[in-house]
Amino acid sequence: MHISPLVWGVTIAVTIAFFVYEFFAHVRKPHEPTIGESARWSAFYIGLALIFGVGIGMVSGWTYGGEYFAGYLTEKALSIDNLFVFLIVMTGFAVPKIYQQKVLMIGIIVALILRGIFIAVGAALIENFSWVFYLFGALLLFLAYRQAFAHSDSNPADGRVMRFVRRHLPVSDTYDRDRLTVVRNGRRFVTPMLLVIITIGFVDLIFAVDSIPAIYGLTEQAYIVFTANAFALMGLRQLYFLIGGLLERLVYLAQGLAVILAFIGVKLVLHAMHVNELPFINNGDAIEWAPEIPIWFSLLFIALTIVVATTASLIKTRGDRPPHLETTLTANDTEKNLT
Repeated sequence: MHISPLVWGVTIAVTIAFFVYEFFAHVRKPHEPTIGESARWSAFYIGLALIFGVGIGMVSGWTYGGEYFAGYLTEKALSIDNLFVFLIVMTGFAVPKIYQQKVLMIGIIVALILRGIFIAVGAALIENFSWVFYLFGALLLFLAYRQAFAHSDSNPADGRVMRFVRRHLPVSDTYDRDRLTVVRNGRRFVTPMLLVIITIGFVDLIFAVDSIPAIYGLTEQAYIVFTANAFALMGLRQLYFLIGGLLERLVYLAQGLAVILAFIGVKLVLHAMHVNELPFINNGDAIEWAPEIPIWFSLLFIALTIVVATTASLIKTRGDRPPHLETTLTANDTEKNLT
């Protein structure tokens, strides 16, 4: 799959244009999005991603189209997990909902930049070092274990990073609209809004480490990796407000993602064995080269895993009373003391 510099340039320019439009059209004037607004924009971005995937299949072949859809599904699922962490961050810092759009937009832009860097580094490594697939595979198996068994019940506002920041920077106890710094009694303080953005940046970095090796396990095409990530991030802000209450019901999402990451990790190891021509051994005799898992099977496996995890979660939490989260603060709550 050869992508000309012109196509790369147009793709990057259009992606930037979408995010610039998002920022100026929806974030410049802070407001709490309605369900209808969030639903319309979410449907638009998901539809756009599906149309783009069909276009790749029609122009470059359905092998590449299948790789795109498998990558998009994986990145979208990981992005929803990312949203859950964003929700924990917003709650821990008691961010007024009217300003959450700005935090999300900054976080998504930072995520796209970090993933762009990781994509470029990953492409260079794959092109020059075929053994890197072993490294990616081992990393994904480790991340799958961590995803399945790690717990994130701690308050991010009281984490190590935030305690370090509070020790070294003067931090105000209250929000001042969406400002990052404020001057009080002749002294400049950073506001909790800046701490939220720093935390979101660290979250983005961690998820970039998860997502890029995962999608490189499905395709070696940097263009597909970039576009799948870009489309997964587009509309993420609207999706946050659309399914915010549903996120807490996805109790098996972590386990589902662990299964997907483990599957892709195994796929990467098998691919590494195939690329490096390492056969399976039986009683000292090579019996067959390491098999490649076809992309259609990967796409089907990932889709079914997401469906099963979602369905099982909704059945498990059916009838449960959703926990109350203090994320619906009004403008009158902006003076809340965080300490």
